Amino acid sequence: MKATDLLVQCLENEGVEYVFGIMGKETLDLIDSLSKSKQIQFVNVRHEQGAAFMADVYGRLTKKVGVCLATLGPGATNLLTGIASANLDHSPVVAITGQAGLERQHQESHQYLDIVKIFEPATKWSVQIKDSQTIAKIIRKAFRVAQMEKPGVVLIELPENLASQMIPTKPLAVTPIPKSIPISQAIEDARTLIGHSQRPLIIVGNGVIRQEAEAELCTFVENLKSPVIHSFMAKGILPKNDPLNYFTFGFKKNDEVLPMIGQSDLLIVVGFDFVESAPKDWNKKMLPVLHIDPLPAEIDEHYPVKGELVGDLKEILQALNKLDMHSKPWAPMGNLKEQIRTAYQIDQGNLDLKGNQLRTIENILTVVEKNSTEKTTIISDVGVHKMSIARTYQPVKAGRLIISNGLASMGIAIPGSIGAKLACPDEPVICITGDGGALMNISELETAQRLGLSFIVIVLNNGSLKLEEQMMVEKFGHSYGASFGNPDFVQLAESFGVKGVRPTQLDEFEQVLKDALSRDGEITLIDVQM
Repeated sequence: MKATDLLVQCLENEGVEYVFGIMGKETLDLIDSLSKSKQIQFVNVRHEQGAAFMADVYGRLTKKVGVCLATLGPGATNLLTGIASANLDHSPVVAITGQAGLERQHQESHQYLDIVKIFEPATKWSVQIKDSQTIAKIIRKAFRVAQMEKPGVVLIELPENLASQMIPTKPLAVTPIPKSIPISQAIEDARTLIGHSQRPLIIVGNGVIRQEAEAELCTFVENLKSPVIHSFMAKGILPKNDPLNYFTFGFKKNDEVLPMIGQSDLLIVVGFDFVESAPKDWNKKMLPVLHIDPLPAEIDEHYPVKGELVGDLKEILQALNKLDMHSKPWAPMGNLKEQIRTAYQIDQGNLDLKGNQLRTIENILTVVEKNSTEKTTIISDVGVHKMSIARTYQPVKAGRLIISNGLASMGIAIPGSIGAKLACPDEPVICITGDGGALMNISELETAQRLGLSFIVIVLNNGSLKLEEQMMVEKFGHSYGASFGNPDFVQLAESFGVKGVRPTQLDEFEQVLKDALSRDGEITLIDVQM
């Protein structure tokens, strides 16, 4: 069979449902092979960056590998931002790019760049297919590497001259990734370490969600009865009203949780990635750490490991939960829980929907949270609103708040909503973006319309890069270069065939949101003048 036919069979063998991308001359054979697949839908997007963001969010929500495609040269480099974002947030993604034929890679050549070398720092593995006979092995390895802890991105480059070669091979069998668990002595040492502490604090990271260990973590917390804080991406593991939930940490400024970290005597860190927040920002006292993670701890003077449990988080927590371990209930000094609630504007029960309060992000988030369920997925773009979402919004279910955190890349929200809706077609998706992030990939509204998807886009419209403006004012006393002009977002939405609305009051915003959530098969863009 043709090499690209085999490649598509290998993708089918891996359970791929969607390939997001843009075709080019060097990938025409692959597109032709995809056209024959009864399992895989090729989603032709408007920009390769959007394709990478779609694959990222699809992979996060399904726990399967998201796949994106681009041609050589500018098509491949357009993928790079989304690929780097997925890799730093540990989303399983395989990116496939075309490439010039092997016969012209030794010299300066039209659109030829060494894509493998360019992508190496932004991926777990970056490889060129040099022999079409190796396609089955490379695809199988790529998907395995992308899903192994910590998940990330693999780039596969297919030179044009190999794409149409005839080869006799077939896909390789998909085998499960083995689980590991620490030796019993390490488990016992961890129990001793916890037993000697008086005020242990549990720090929960994104790895708990990746490994679907939320229930085991909640049992561990219930047994230990010690307070818990979440990274941005781990929000929702403990219910909002759980008395042990002290919400979110990881803010460089105004991190209300830091006093509690300073009062603890042992940090039990579960599934936390350093990319979420550097230890120097929250463990200033260099408190001892019990590291529980699929991989060994990174070396850092602000992360002094006194105990280490490395392996499958679900298995490790199950083993800990079987131990006869004394509970360690304690609370930080003062009324810290209420201080955090007030500072983060969590659960504003007395919010006056009749007042002219539309202009604050926190009020918008309170209304969004009020109308969300455990099935609602929120996609946050990057900007000043991301910090507010990390503080204020409390998801009902873990894993349903999607943030570009490691790379913190603007432009993820609208294409990410497409990935989310394809991953969870019967569940509501709300994307919250600033005007800066929205315009980076708003062309993907056409893609969403073409696919017949329905979700809500909330554009927080302030005519500036507000976060950078605030930082400049704080550092220099004035801002420069942070403001810009905007189109009429309502008219722009309608030009895509999308319903555009511009509410002027908070109660009107809530009604628009409710109406949009009640309508299936329609995209609604809500332009919020901040």
